Amino acid sequence: MSTRRRQMRFVRWAACGAGLGALVLVAVLATRPPATQTTSSFLIGKPAPPVAGRNLAGGVSSLSSMRGRWVLLNFFASWCPPCRAESPDLVKFAYSRPADQRVAVLGVVYGDTASNAAAFERQVGATWPSVVDPNEQIAISYGVDDPPQSFLVAPDGRVADRILGGVTVGALDRLVEHALAAHA
Repeated sequence: MSTRRRQMRFVRWAACGAGLGALVLVAVLATRPPATQTTSSFLIGKPAPPVAGRNLAGGVSSLSSMRGRWVLLNFFASWCPPCRAESPDLVKFAYSRPADQRVAVLGVVYGDTASNAAAFERQVGATWPSVVDPNEQIAISYGVDDPPQSFLVAPDGRVADRILGGVTVGALDRLVEHALAAHA
């Protein structure tokens, strides 16, 4: 076999190997759950905008009624794949913390019908109140343009942090511990 042929064979094998490596990388990245990222927001440190309205159970819920407690305000939709992916962690977080460190969760239905959102919450085991936001006025006041997004609201009613994308129990626990230390 000539040297030229061996070089061409080597180049082909190298190209195939590089292509296979790229495919593996894409597959790994495409199947990883999204990282929870806290980001800055114009609301951090400011009073949380009002959240009040008809909840999925037919009553009325509000953020102001939760004053004095830490609250995780979660914007979600039943049609949102990252919302579906985060829901087991959100449920676990809501119910696994010690009673004296429990963080209340208040959902805000984003761009979805009340019936679909209620069915979704029943399916995932979420029993916290969720407010319907029919004209997305609540979402606009928080700067939310796509779910899931969450805001940690301190007991004094100020926004402590913003979380873009799906949440995990570990990331939420770290976020709350950091916020508790900062507000101590």
